[in-house]
Amino acid sequence: MAKKDANSSAYSARYHRLTKTDEGYIDLQFQKPEVKIPWKALLLAIALFFVGTILIVLGSMLLSGYIDTKYSDRTWPVLILGAIMFIPGAYHVRIAYYAFKGYKGFSFDDIPDFD
Repeated sequence: MAKKDANSSAYSARYHRLTKTDEGYIDLQFQKPEVKIPWKALLLAIALFFVGTILIVLGSMLLSGYIDTKYSDRTWPVLILGAIMFIPGAYHVRIAYYAFKGYKGFSFDDIPDFD
């Protein structure tokens, strides 16, 4: 096994000393990191939004009697499941839309990612 030099490390990170006159601030603090779009979370949010919408519409049709009354026992579970799926889907799709359009206060960092 070869000996490593005292100045080399197993990682390729470059370090530099901070000067004593910089008051604790460095330029890297104020640079924005590259925008990373959480594609898996967005696809899940879109799926929840559309499936929730479909279930709410079906539940509303069951409740109003537009669909045959032999399925009336499924009305409230379909509506509740649709609402449970629709609310987080619509919330995250809205955040993604506003972040994509560049509205102030919205970013893709607000959407949890599956890493």
